[in-house]
Amino acid sequence: MIKTDEKSKLDIAQIEPISMEQLMVVVPSLNPDDKLIQVVDGMIAAGFSYVLLVDDGSDKDHWKPFLEAEQRPACTVLRHEKNLGKGRALKTAFDYICRERRDIRGVVTVDGDNQHKPRDARRLAEELIKYPAVVMLGVRNFKEHQVPLHNRMGNMITSLVFRMLCGIALSDTQTGMRAISAEHLPRFLEVAGERFEYETNMLLFMKTAGIHFREIPIETVYIENNATSHFNPLTDSAKIYGPILKFAGGSVASAGIDLFFFTLLIWALQDMASLNRQILIATVGARAVSSLFNYTFNRRAVFSSNESRRITIVRYYFLCIVQMMISYKGVALLVGAAGFTGLGKTVVKLGVDSILFAMTFHIQREWVFKKKKSDSYIDSGVQQ
Repeated sequence: MIKTDEKSKLDIAQIEPISMEQLMVVVPSLNPDDKLIQVVDGMIAAGFSYVLLVDDGSDKDHWKPFLEAEQRPACTVLRHEKNLGKGRALKTAFDYICRERRDIRGVVTVDGDNQHKPRDARRLAEELIKYPAVVMLGVRNFKEHQVPLHNRMGNMITSLVFRMLCGIALSDTQTGMRAISAEHLPRFLEVAGERFEYETNMLLFMKTAGIHFREIPIETVYIENNATSHFNPLTDSAKIYGPILKFAGGSVASAGIDLFFFTLLIWALQDMASLNRQILIATVGARAVSSLFNYTFNRRAVFSSNESRRITIVRYYFLCIVQMMISYKGVALLVGAAGFTGLGKTVVKLGVDSILFAMTFHIQREWVFKKKKSDSYIDSGVQQ
């Protein structure tokens, strides 16, 4: 997870105004067909002065579209000798712009299969010109009839995970059409990921770095049931969900530590105290150990808080005490009513704490480790 501090934040005043002539379309592509030329010519016709293609290790049978594109004065082609992944292709483009094209003030990323329309790229560009500090995301309507069922279900599940675990409300989690100020590119170069997961990591990084976004509706196009996509449902989905699960991993690990010490203390106290006293002592002792890990991990690795340690630790332990008492009362009530013994108490605690986990994760994100608002916030339709 990338960490940022207040000095690294950009506000609107620091980002120079952008004109249409200063924007570049970035197109990563692997083994394209003739649709790639349609994309290039369409973007030029839409008013873009520059198009940057990244050949991500295409074989010789698919070089023709790149060679033809190079004949356009507006088009530049960068090449990978072997396939490195879409994430690396985007980083190659961003690095080239940062080093070689300082005149470029922003980029619009599109896919090379002609499923992103030039008029939509132009719309995102125009919004970026208005609000250069904000990342524009072109989002599709997954309720339309032409959307393949597996794409619709995959986006629905990922959107739910993003909202529940990461606090990011997105209607299209896998959109490849994005308009980004060049000022943000150096930080996006540091984001982990080489393949499709990189675009997911960018969204998670935007959340932790305080970079705001706006969703712009675009046409939903699936050509030949998305047959030209190089997305592997198994391996690439695992990479996409990996960083999301890592985002919440600190709380999950803390819950495991808490359950372990709760069970250990219940066992040690079984002949030394009453049932309610066993549960109280075990709950307090286990939470004392797990909270130290949870606070440190969440502050540094999960939420990357820029609040002072003094403020966050007071908030955290206030929440911790409230959560601990609710957990104790809930477990004691259920165990007493059902007459559970031994590991049954641990099972009850697991159920109670699972409910509390979902609640306290949101509270930690939105209050305990809440980021200070940067000056780049724009009220009109902008999300984070």
